[in-house]
Amino acid sequence: MKDKNEEINSRSNEEETDQQVDSNEEDPIQAELEQVKQQLSESEDRYLRLQAELANIQKRNQRDREMATRYRSQDLAKNLLPALDNMERALTIQVEDEAGKNLKKGVEMVIESIDQALKSEGIEVIDAEGKPFDPNYHEAYTQVPADSEEDSGTVAQVFEKGYKLHDRVLRAAKVAVYQ
Repeated sequence: MKDKNEEINSRSNEEETDQQVDSNEEDPIQAELEQVKQQLSESEDRYLRLQAELANIQKRNQRDREMATRYRSQDLAKNLLPALDNMERALTIQVEDEAGKNLKKGVEMVIESIDQALKSEGIEVIDAEGKPFDPNYHEAYTQVPADSEEDSGTVAQVFEKGYKLHDRVLRAAKVAVYQ
């Protein structure tokens, strides 16, 4: 009977050893599986982040293209404004003869054409005279005494027109302000 007990114990020990071997073989496989799952999860996360970043870049590029289109005439207008100012100054010259009057009429027509072209591009004159002084739109050259308390802080005179392109100031109006 002792031999039988020893045999049973021996078999039992062999089974435990076999289970331990199987268990030891499963542990590395299980660990490798967990590692692969973690790598997959990290790769999916990285993929989603890159996809979101790509979408943001596309939106930013679209917005930049829209802004470039919206403000495409900004540089041209800035370069054209001094010439327009000179033509407007030419209109202030008093002429007596018929040739001078005809020339003045031609300059008025050119100014009108340029104004229409500027308006079609979204460029507008900044309305300044009689309006409250706003440093975003007006550049104060001088101050003049106010006739009344109500006039204080308003634009008294415009020396040079200001212009804006949509919501962007191209050139501030140069003005005199009531004190």
